[in-house]
Amino acid sequence: MAKAQILVVEDEENILEAVRYNLDSHGYDTLTATDGLKGLQLALSERPDLVILDVMLPGMDGFEVCRQIRRDRDVPIMMLTARGEEVDRVVGLELGADDYVTKPFSMRELMARVKVHIRRSQSSASGEPPGRVGAPLVSGDLEVDTGAHRVRLAGRELELRPREFRLLALFMERPGTALTRDQILETLWAHDYIGDARTVDVHVRWLREKIEADPARPTRIVTVRGIGYRFER
Repeated sequence: MAKAQILVVEDEENILEAVRYNLDSHGYDTLTATDGLKGLQLALSERPDLVILDVMLPGMDGFEVCRQIRRDRDVPIMMLTARGEEVDRVVGLELGADDYVTKPFSMRELMARVKVHIRRSQSSASGEPPGRVGAPLVSGDLEVDTGAHRVRLAGRELELRPREFRLLALFMERPGTALTRDQILETLWAHDYIGDARTVDVHVRWLREKIEADPARPTRIVTVRGIGYRFER
């Protein structure tokens, strides 16, 4: 199996070198960039298996880099920051980051998180949805063909990211069942996911924007307060 490739975008040289050394020591193929623009270019051209991204970067900050990567790719993104404010964590998660590590951090903890993200990234690389591959899943004018990996809404084909597709298939396989965030994380992210459970809310919001007539008043993927979400036929 080829080495997993990890992109590190960090402008503090001592941190960059320490992270690169540890990644190399753990057998990863490491790419580096010291500014946001170069980091974005590498993320889109080299298509790494994981991006470790500092928030405060010259040229383009990490939030904007994260936002632009998410337009094109479903790659795991870990944000690094010296800030500890809750608002920064929320902003990162809202833009699609999977994990958030505050400086100063333990290199052992960082490597453990990297290992988890790489393992679940590789396990989902095939893009196979949960459950059986059989007859299309249909709810009104919404159809999910798990075999062909296609989604149609009112006859129009939708473009979904791999995890959005698997999330929709998961919901449609269990109509009327309230799923907790932890259940969704265990199924789609990995049983040992160590990021923030609010990433589920972000992916649900993105999915609603594509399949709901009014995302602000969803009728297909409804919120079950204090629990999670339920798909209504």
